[in-house]
Amino acid sequence: MTVPSDYAERVYAGVLGKIIGVYLGRPFEGWSHERIEAELGEIHYYVNGRPEIAPEKRRNPLVQTDDDISGTFTFLRALPDHGNTLELTPAQIGETWLNYVVEERSTFWWGGTGLSTEHTAYLRLKDGMRAPETGSAARSGKVLAEQIGAQIFVDGWAMVAPGDPELAADLARRAARVSHDGEAVFAAQVVAALEAQAFLESDIGALLDAAVSLIPPDCVIARMIDDIRGWHAGEPDWRRTRARIAGRYGYDRYGGNCHVVPNHGLIMLGLLHGDGDFQRSLMIVNTSGWDTDCNAGNLGCLLGIRNGLAGIDAGPDWRGPIADRLYLAGADGGRAITDALTEAYEIADIGRALAGEPTDRPKGGARFHFEAPGAVQGFEPDDSLESRGTTLLENVEGHSRHGRRSLAIRFRHLAQGRAARAVTPTFIPPEAIDMAGYELLASPSLYPGQTVRARLEADAAGDAPVRCGLFVRAYDGDDELTTVPGPAQLLAPGDECELTWRIEDTGGQPVAQVGVELRSPAAAAGTVYLDSLTWSGPPEVTLTRPTGGGSMWRRAWVQGIDRFEPAWPEPYRLVQNRGRGLLIQGARAWGDYEVTALVAPHTVAAAGIAARVQGLRRYYALLLCRDDMVRLVKVLDGDRTLAEASFRVEYGAPHLLGLRVIGSSVRASVDGEALLEVDDRNRPLGGGAVALVCEEGWMTSEYVRISGR
Repeated sequence: MTVPSDYAERVYAGVLGKIIGVYLGRPFEGWSHERIEAELGEIHYYVNGRPEIAPEKRRNPLVQTDDDISGTFTFLRALPDHGNTLELTPAQIGETWLNYVVEERSTFWWGGTGLSTEHTAYLRLKDGMRAPETGSAARSGKVLAEQIGAQIFVDGWAMVAPGDPELAADLARRAARVSHDGEAVFAAQVVAALEAQAFLESDIGALLDAAVSLIPPDCVIARMIDDIRGWHAGEPDWRRTRARIAGRYGYDRYGGNCHVVPNHGLIMLGLLHGDGDFQRSLMIVNTSGWDTDCNAGNLGCLLGIRNGLAGIDAGPDWRGPIADRLYLAGADGGRAITDALTEAYEIADIGRALAGEPTDRPKGGARFHFEAPGAVQGFEPDDSLESRGTTLLENVEGHSRHGRRSLAIRFRHLAQGRAARAVTPTFIPPEAIDMAGYELLASPSLYPGQTVRARLEADAAGDAPVRCGLFVRAYDGDDELTTVPGPAQLLAPGDECELTWRIEDTGGQPVAQVGVELRSPAAAAGTVYLDSLTWSGPPEVTLTRPTGGGSMWRRAWVQGIDRFEPAWPEPYRLVQNRGRGLLIQGARAWGDYEVTALVAPHTVAAAGIAARVQGLRRYYALLLCRDDMVRLVKVLDGDRTLAEASFRVEYGAPHLLGLRVIGSSVRASVDGEALLEVDDRNRPLGGGAVALVCEEGWMTSEYVRISGR
């Protein structure tokens, strides 16, 4: 496999196509073609706010949590988590499910065993069954095994195999069989092969020939594609072709909650009758009904890869309203608030690794680097009264010291009392707090104690100096955002600077936004270019109930535990009914640090803290155990005790637990006494979040403290 020269940008176009399709189709998911035509007409653009949409969906923001997005970008982590090996197995992908999926709360539809294919497979995985048996038709029955899920989660496996449809289809098969079988696997293989080949081939007929050659010629998916190609060749009206699909391959013939066969047919319909045009193809597949967000997401990704960014930009402004934003709800909360360009580079890194090529992260790995045409990476003009109407953002060439592009912050009518601001979320934004549907599990990506760096340049054609500064916003006791100003520097036209800021304490409240502010004492207009913005280092923060109250500090914890309720006097009272549960906060980028917590075990098998948490089944933990032992354990492909010592556990008595992780060294202390230390050189966990750990019972804690000093 050879990686194309424009690989990262084409992946970015594919990711954009995926999320645009999902956001476009989600408000009327499950509607019939007839209802869509009658109530909405042809779907040419986003309709999420239309009065015809159900109130609970109409109130949702355009950018929202969705299984099509969360599953697609989460399950792909099986590759880097297992060394980016081409020997990856369905069983290892199943382990990835257990690591990142929070039961009943994240990633996919929890519709119940026997009804939701993914829910059914998850419970089997949790009970110890290994994939691919978990998804087999022999276990599930043909109908349940052939629902749509394998197809909707497939795009990432294609984008790591550019120009290699055989590899893409093979990876898709392995991933699909965790939960699905039969026609669902064949449909996933076709979509993956189409997308992989689209990096090199634009002819739709050639794409279909290559993809269909990789599945059995007598399967339903292959026969249906052949039928649709024939119908399309003799019929220019897509509605008539759709009617023929419904007549031969409709929901009345393929049962269950959402069967793959009818919906795969609509993807083929949109691809062929849309003739490769992004807007027309998405119009057809969405107006056709059934599982609209899933079908539009797959087709949007395929056409994003095939047509590139120019193909997306050729029609209406698809990109402006979403500003690259997407959410990945799961156990890795620090990655939940993300953007299309960031995820594209994550995928491209995997593809390059599979091809034996080095990774390629722009501008020294800066979090926000804007190195693709049109990319804004979640940044939008601030809409507060002080800033409204002053700011326009545009991705432009140049004005970058170590790259090719930057974010132009164009300002006008600056004056005393008016500011231009560009801001991007680092945690759950206000509009998503009460979002209906899939729960948004997330931790902040930015914390007090971390150092923010931003490079800025004032346009040489500006008419006056402008004061450029950084700021963050954190939630307060009323769950409203409050601004914390950072350093600022006056830039004359043509000047540049790098601002550095160590974020100060926010009193336990989560940081929700970071941004750039421009001010001028006199009337001013012009442009300041944001070359890059990033942050580094471990936090210096105490996580507890803030003195001012509020609820968002609790939302900053990913609840991988049965009960974490607000009514108790302690900030943290955790209950786990069976097995081990984790309450997680932080980010994968945290490397060397110390976590301490005051933990009181009550009626519990084990209670403790964890460091370098990379999900529910990848971490180091220090546990006070029921058998009067203190144990330092490593959880990675199972539990392993690294060290242990006798310790009399007094139930109800608080103990100060400490875990210090420096390189491969892991040190544990209890009540200020160093008890356990290991040098873990066998597949060490290099970074991750922190957690409180509770096993079969209940425990309390007053605070969790993270420090890099």
